[in-house]
Amino acid sequence: MTDSTRYRVVRNDEDQYSIWAVGRDLPLGWTEEGTVGDRETCLDRIEQVWTDMRPRSLREHLAGS
Repeated sequence: MTDSTRYRVVRNDEDQYSIWAVGRDLPLGWTEEGTVGDRETCLDRIEQVWTDMRPRSLREHLAGS
């Protein structure tokens, strides 16, 4: 079974990433990152940019310590 769904990479205020089907409304707090494509393309992009899985607020807190 082939997934023909087009996805977009989305990011929330904590710099956490996910994929979301094109055409579906984004959940509150999420914005488009700019990458659109098949599932593999979007997951590859997330792997490139999301190198620190900690939420932004935690990273900022630890940096201030």
